[in-house]
Amino acid sequence: MLITQKLVIGKEEWCALPDLAIPAIKAKIDSGARTSALHASNIRTITVRGEKWVSFDVRPVQKDRRTTIQCKAKLVDQRAVKSSSGHTESRPVIETTVRIGSQLQTIQLTLTNRDAMGYRMLLGREAMQGRMLIDPEKSFCQGKHTDAELRRFYSVKKVSDGGLNIAVLATNRELYSNRRLIEAGRARGHNVRFINIQHCYMNISANEPEMHYRGGEVLEQFDAVIPRIRPALTFYGCAVLRQFEITSAYCLNGSIGISRSRDKLRSLQMLAQEAIPMPITGFAYSPQDTSELIKMVGGAPLVVKLLSGTQGVGVVLTETDQAAQSLVNAFKAVKAEILVQEFVREAQGKDIRCFVIDGKVVASMQRKAPEGDFRANIHRGGSATEIKVTPEERRIAIKAAQTMGLKVAGVDIIRSATGPKVLEINSSPGLEGIEGCTGYDIAGAMIESIEQAVARRRAKLSAA
Repeated sequence: MLITQKLVIGKEEWCALPDLAIPAIKAKIDSGARTSALHASNIRTITVRGEKWVSFDVRPVQKDRRTTIQCKAKLVDQRAVKSSSGHTESRPVIETTVRIGSQLQTIQLTLTNRDAMGYRMLLGREAMQGRMLIDPEKSFCQGKHTDAELRRFYSVKKVSDGGLNIAVLATNRELYSNRRLIEAGRARGHNVRFINIQHCYMNISANEPEMHYRGGEVLEQFDAVIPRIRPALTFYGCAVLRQFEITSAYCLNGSIGISRSRDKLRSLQMLAQEAIPMPITGFAYSPQDTSELIKMVGGAPLVVKLLSGTQGVGVVLTETDQAAQSLVNAFKAVKAEILVQEFVREAQGKDIRCFVIDGKVVASMQRKAPEGDFRANIHRGGSATEIKVTPEERRIAIKAAQTMGLKVAGVDIIRSATGPKVLEINSSPGLEGIEGCTGYDIAGAMIESIEQAVARRRAKLSAA
């Protein structure tokens, strides 16, 4: 297209790429660079009616990984380009139209990863030659876009508008807890998607970390992630969660807190360091120390726990020292890691689950073991009733969750003759039992916690 009048531009300008459906993208004007460049990811060469084309994704707004435009253009060249750091890479070249101000022209763009750069686009001297005059002392000579305009262009909603993108990261969509979280989020106007941990795989890169999903999909940027990682998938689940953390998603519970809570020995040691009361617990490597271990916790009856057990599985009560010694030695023989813990007889098969959200106990229930058992887990047939906890129980539940670094936790407490003691901290506590017996909207409170956290984060970014 012929241009009769030279355009005056500054050192940075807003451009539009109408052929690629990109209404606004900020470009650095650099006459020192010969070639123009566009930030792109997932670049793939495809064949369209016998011709080579290239498909790619563009994230046109800096520091916004959620807004992604899927593009396709004819491949006109493959060019070796040397970056400012001296590194040479082979880049695909496309031809497209660019609008700056009121003028429209056709230029060539190389596609490359510019995530570490300050601009999503660079306009080089080939695109400007004979067409534009640069005033290096000015910026946005051809107009500027406000944040409100960008939101309108790309349909990006603020927190106050609702519409957060939230992922429920779990393995079974039909579980009560997962269904409730999805329902509660959608009821508050958010876009909630279930993501199966086992279907995720990662592109671990310093410049363009991404989460991929079954079928080759690159997952969009989520505002928040609610992790519901089952114990058997703790290692991989936390790896997936860390990848979401890298991409700046707000995680209701972080990977570090979940890892701490799932390691029973480590969690007890951390509680002890903070002087949080718990049953006397013993741990040893060699069977030769078994008798001393039993004495350490006060002798039988005592509880033997597998470190890898959950929901009451792998928890055994032994009535005599001899039975305890035989059981511990049997576990040691098969190289199973176990804890030996004092049995609190006066609890009479009852414990208390305190549900903590953002440093507050929002609901609590008392669980009672079924006849003939001492384990109060609801999954083991236990029953639940609402209970009012004491100020001391409330205090240690909150402190236990904070010690693990968990914003949401189910803290299990047992009442003993010497006061309340923490049994365990659950980083993915179930909602069915406690919502059923208390009538409290736990799922809604978790979504509200996310709304407030994302709002605080965005306010902080706006003020920076």
